[in-house]
Amino acid sequence: MGAVAISVTHFSDPGCPFGYSASPALAELGWRYGAQLEWRFVTIGLTETAEQYLERGYTPATMANVGRAFRRYGMPFAAAPKARVFATGRACRAIVATRLQDPEREYLAFRALQLGWFTTPLVLDDDAQIAAALGRVEGLDVDAVVGALDSEEVERAYQADRAEARSAAGTPTELQGKSATTDGPVRYTAPSLIFSTGERSLEAGGFQPVEAYDVLVANLDPTLERRPAPEDPLDALAAFPYGLVTQEVAAIMAEGNDAPDSDHAEGALIDLVASGRAVREGAGDDAVWSVAREPTQAAVRAAA
Repeated sequence: MGAVAISVTHFSDPGCPFGYSASPALAELGWRYGAQLEWRFVTIGLTETAEQYLERGYTPATMANVGRAFRRYGMPFAAAPKARVFATGRACRAIVATRLQDPEREYLAFRALQLGWFTTPLVLDDDAQIAAALGRVEGLDVDAVVGALDSEEVERAYQADRAEARSAAGTPTELQGKSATTDGPVRYTAPSLIFSTGERSLEAGGFQPVEAYDVLVANLDPTLERRPAPEDPLDALAAFPYGLVTQEVAAIMAEGNDAPDSDHAEGALIDLVASGRAVREGAGDDAVWSVAREPTQAAVRAAA
């Protein structure tokens, strides 16, 4: 696809189920426009201490049940409650530390922490468990990232993110009721996206359908190339080598404004695994699917 045409500022937090549940729409947007969109990630930092959640009445069971309620959007969630309630600030700092040390892997770190948050028993205010979640990011120096979490550089950058995320007063996001004031200032909720080209910017605040994003992009630059939906889910997996869950593949394969067909997508993905062209990694009540790195025996037999 063509050169960068639109910049996208993405406000989110690894512990927000809305931000996580928007992943199929974001994958579909990424498929359609590819490198023509240049993404910048801003961590929200929803909470700094577990007490903030405890004061709101959250328990491990409450948080597990919140995840179950969000299954309707298609992302995988584990039903087992965590050992304890914990805040999001430490995981957000891990994303910022990755940005400073290895910016190309920043989004991969965010995604790994999301999967760790919602599909595993990991408690992600603990450095060792943050490291375990980040271990799925190939090529990332996890020890260096975790070792930098308390550095002044990371703290400055993280606090700058938090301040930017809390600048939603008077914006279209606030007008739509998509902002929040849980810790004082009017802040962007996850996943708020701001699309910009030149001096013109358009906002899609909070949780939105992919159609909202697509309309904004089309209005900002109608000269973009818009890639049609693939017929083969292997094409989708190849475009996102970190792996996709079933609903993300279904969203990418949906034509126009058709609803994603996760049942069809899962069947096609199962066929890819059976033929040795893809691999399946269980995650919560679903799976992460990715292209097989090396030909399996099934793939060799199929090619013979």
